Amino acid sequence: MGNPHCVIFTENIYSLDLEKIGPHYENHKIFPERVNTEFVEIIDPLTLKMRVWERGSGETWACGTGACAVAAAAVKCGISPKDADITVKLRGGNLKIRYGLDGKITMTGPASFVYDGELLMENL
Repeated sequence: MGNPHCVIFTENIYSLDLEKIGPHYENHKIFPERVNTEFVEIIDPLTLKMRVWERGSGETWACGTGACAVAAAAVKCGISPKDADITVKLRGGNLKIRYGLDGKITMTGPASFVYDGELLMENL
């Protein structure tokens, strides 16, 4: 995906204390550059629910590369089929991920403007 991911399939993802367990995974010695960790609940082979702990940021409501990593892991583990739209449900909205027969991964989902600001160079 371009950045490191650790995908964990589990149950009841909204009962997890990510503030406690997220940093444990992010900073574990087996991930020397730290890692994004996705906690995934399988609804059915084409529907996965995800929470993500992003390295350096903590829990975020959406992560496109994380959703792609989750779909790839689900296909590789035999949970989801190749070349099908897999819905990954995140707090920030749903994404459709397709792991193609050729191994290419595509993501489809909404985009929205969330912030506008100015940077004053004199303060740097």
